[in-house]
Order: sequence, then structure tokens, then C-alpha cells
Amino acid sequence: MEILVVGSVALDSVETPYGKVEEAVGGSATFFSSSASYFAPVNLVGVVGEDYPMHEIDFLKQRGVDFTGLQVVPGKTFRWAGIYDYNLNDRKTLYTHLNVFSDFKPVIPEKYKHSSYVFLGNIAPELQYSVLEQVPAPRMVILDTMNFWISGSLESLKKVLKRVDIFLLNDSEARELSGHGNLIKAAKSIFQMGPKTIIIKKGEHGAALLTPDTTFFVPAYPIEDVYDPTGAGDTFAGGFVGYLARTDDVSADNLRRAVVYGSAMASFSVEDFSIRALKNLTPERIRERVQSFRDITFFRD
Repeated sequence: MEILVVGSVALDSVETPYGKVEEAVGGSATFFSSSASYFAPVNLVGVVGEDYPMHEIDFLKQRGVDFTGLQVVPGKTFRWAGIYDYNLNDRKTLYTHLNVFSDFKPVIPEKYKHSSYVFLGNIAPELQYSVLEQVPAPRMVILDTMNFWISGSLESLKKVLKRVDIFLLNDSEARELSGHGNLIKAAKSIFQMGPKTIIIKKGEHGAALLTPDTTFFVPAYPIEDVYDPTGAGDTFAGGFVGYLARTDDVSADNLRRAVVYGSAMASFSVEDFSIRALKNLTPERIRERVQSFRDITFFRD
């Protein structure tokens, strides 16, 4: 089953206590595709300027990522820069230059319109809604957002949420959107907005999958050397949606398995800067990491 992803394609400058990179490839659609393409074909919609180093993503074409929907327009590519503290949970944004991304209007190519799984990356809710207007009947819609849209475009976000199957957000976003400090209460409030399933990402503390009737929690994989957490959430989403698309199974049990695969892919991502750690994985390494998750969560009663 094919996946449609609509999101940012950017150049990131990142500094952590363990090193730094200048203008490395990044953006939600890039991290998502680098992860999801290990499982299923990906159709990418985004925009870059004429200065974007296209050769940096040639490897994704070889893995089945279709870039027909990637607009290349005059101007400069979206750039972001940030610096992380030692705990890697707190970061300071040094600058955000939207450049050509400020005028981005998603145009879904005809051959993408029948993608079974649609992932709406962290872009303006109005743009997310415009994508759904162009895709007639996806099997499943998965949406990501951020505090900026919750505080600045709440009504538009709520309009999109009415058409969403699975909603991914972090714990602070869940609290802000719902007005509840307790995440269980927060989820109950968000269910009333439309999503049938919610995944709350908690960074180094793992991720929780919630439905109106069940809760499933996966811890973060224990990694000694975390170099760069940038894009880990989008990498998680790529593994999660990619596994669902490969199996084409959206049962409760398979959603749980997909969360583990998402967590496994995110654990690879943070082991290096940008998408470096996602370039040369093998199915065997991915399966081994998933098995490790089974080992650290299994117990006998």
C-alpha cells in the first residue's frame, strides 16, 4: 500500500553537546520518508528552493520514494537552526527562515490521490485540510501538529481533526489542546474532537497509544549515545505508518505492533545527526531492534 506524506523539506543547522551540523537535510517529510520507505512506497509532497542539494536524497528514490510532488521553485529552501542542552530535551531555536515554504500550497499529483495511507506532517492546519480535499478516500489519515498551530490556528486544527483517524502529538501539546494536565483526561477530551486513536509522544520516556477503550505504552529504547533528537518524532511516524501500510492491517493488535516499529526507527534516528543513521539500515537490524523492545518489556506473571 502506498503512503502519501505532505510536510516540510528543509535544511537544518543543529548543535548538541556531541557535535554540530550545518545545513543538513531535514524537515518532517524528509525524516518521515527516510523511515517509512523501509516498509512501503512513499509519495512525497513538499517544496524546496533552487539551492536544495537534491543529490542528498537520491538514496530515497532508490528506496521507492516518489518526488513527483516535490516542487522546486525560485528562492531559498526552508532553513531552521537550533541548539540543544545537555539533557537533549530542551532546545533553543536560533532562527527559522521559512523562505519558499511560506508560500507553499500542496498540490497532490493525480497518481498520488489514491494513496491508501495519508500522513499530514507538521504544517498549517489549513494546508492539511486542503490535502484531504484533494484525496478522495484514503484508508487512513494520520496527522501531526505542534504548539504553534494549537495556539494560533485552533479552529482550523479542530476542523481537520474531524477527518483524522490517528492523531500524533507530544505530551505538552496534548495538555495545551485539551486544557488537562493529566494525559488520560487530555486524551478523552481530544477523542471528542474526532480522532479514533491518539499517540502521545514522550521523547526519552517513550510513547503511549490510546483509544477510547485501551491504553498501550512503549518505553524509549535505552541508548547510551544520543547525538541528535531532531526529527525523531517524524521518524517514529514513518516507522509507524510504514508498518501499517506494509501489513495493511489497522486492527488494535497491529496498531500496537506499529508503535513498536515506530519506536525502533526513532531509536536509530537519534544515533546520528540529520538522516545519517536512517540511510543504511537493513531489515535484519530493524527486526533485531524490534526484538530488543520485546525483550525489555516482557515479563512472566
